Amino acid sequence: MYSSDTQIRVRYAETDQMGYVYHGNYAAYFEVCRTEAFRQLGISYKALEAEGVGMPVGEIRTRFRRPARYDDLLTVRLLLRQPAEGTRVMFEYEIYNEAAELLTEGHTLMVFVSMATGRPVPIPPDILAKLAPYFSDDETAGPLTPPKTPVDAPAPAAFLKGGAKG
Repeated sequence: MYSSDTQIRVRYAETDQMGYVYHGNYAAYFEVCRTEAFRQLGISYKALEAEGVGMPVGEIRTRFRRPARYDDLLTVRLLLRQPAEGTRVMFEYEIYNEAAELLTEGHTLMVFVSMATGRPVPIPPDILAKLAPYFSDDETAGPLTPPKTPVDAPAPAAFLKGGAKG
């Protein structure tokens, strides 16, 4: 699993009449954190786009638990719980205030696309290589992934010596 924290100070212009951060600003907070996380990994959006690959948002979800307010120092945490595969990657986010209270949760599903055609393309190998060290074999295996070798597979109790009797 990979995680990265980015701090953002809420500006007055980002709040609504009630003094809460306007809901539309959370997508921008997610983007700031995602861009900084990529930068920390040595991945440049600018270089990706120069190679003709874009990464638009295919899905976004935000769940508000408590409001963020003007001048709050927010910690936006990006979590990559599953390795990127195929043409997509799912980023999860948690936003905390200075008291470490969880304010907001969300995710974005990003799709790698050809900027020339707008069609999905495989995730560039260099991005996969930079993300790979953060995932063990256990994390990359889904619940239906078969064991790598038969030795790893548990034998049904009925086949074990002195096993279950019917």
